[in-house]
Amino acid sequence: MGPGERSGDRLRNAMKTDEQLAEEPGAGRPLPYITWEDAQQMPEDGRRHEAIGGEMYGTPLPSVRHQRVGLKLSMALIELLGDAGEVFHAVGVVFPETGEGVQPDLLCVSRERRAILVEPWIRGAPDLVVEITSPVTEDRDRGMKRELYERQGVAEYWIVDPDARAVEVWRFEGESRCERFTETLPVRLAGETVGEIDLAEVFRED
Repeated sequence: MGPGERSGDRLRNAMKTDEQLAEEPGAGRPLPYITWEDAQQMPEDGRRHEAIGGEMYGTPLPSVRHQRVGLKLSMALIELLGDAGEVFHAVGVVFPETGEGVQPDLLCVSRERRAILVEPWIRGAPDLVVEITSPVTEDRDRGMKRELYERQGVAEYWIVDPDARAVEVWRFEGESRCERFTETLPVRLAGETVGEIDLAEVFRED
């Protein structure tokens, strides 16, 4: 990317097909590295725009079922955490060292890590990140986003699967490990267990 190239040009290039880029002058040059700041300049189109690994990804707005599960998890987390931490819904998370940024379904920040709460977004790794899968996002949630959260220092990552009525819990402290829960979900914050969530209630169809 030349020094005079504007972010708008970078976004337009990022959205072109490989065939379109191949026909342009200088087609052999590296593609522009898209950051979270760039992605937020996209016009409103009903999707969340995220930047991972220098590329931009759009996610459709959540369904009713998705939002219902998210709300129940949020309420349960708020009750369990009390003043030990805060729960946020669909707020931007920026990783300053790489310029990457995402908008998780839910996340928790412990009282000890309040310094990362920098308006208008969160700058740094939350203690807990929660993604609720859908047919559109499942592969990304289990692959690219899991890798992102691990290398950026997120302590724990939940992949919530409403179809399977299960939650996969990834813990990245020390050696990465994953457990799957279908009945009760233990909640940890800052390395301590603070309670558990009844998954039957979370996935119950009202």
